[in-house]
Amino acid sequence: MATSRIAAYRSVVREVYKASVSPRSTRNKTITANFRSIFSARRKPEEQSQFDRDMENVVTFMRSQRMHRTLLERYNPLHDMSVEERVKATARRVGLDMPINSNGTKEE
Repeated sequence: MATSRIAAYRSVVREVYKASVSPRSTRNKTITANFRSIFSARRKPEEQSQFDRDMENVVTFMRSQRMHRTLLERYNPLHDMSVEERVKATARRVGLDMPINSNGTKEE
């Protein structure tokens, strides 16, 4: 593989690993092997340049997705909560408690 393909391969695998939610020991190794076979395939020069651009776009997309998730968690901490949890957190944020149900108990 040419050095640019090696760098692109490493970038793609790095982003796949960073996007993974499972621990390193339980990650599927066939993903890396499949990427390696994709990158090592022989292509015509015009196809290779298109492939290189596509892989740069893949890396940019994956990096952007990861950054979007990070920013969403940082600036909108309620995005992954259920509706009830979101209402409770919003009420707590402004110093209020949840209203009392009609049966006299507090909502939880």
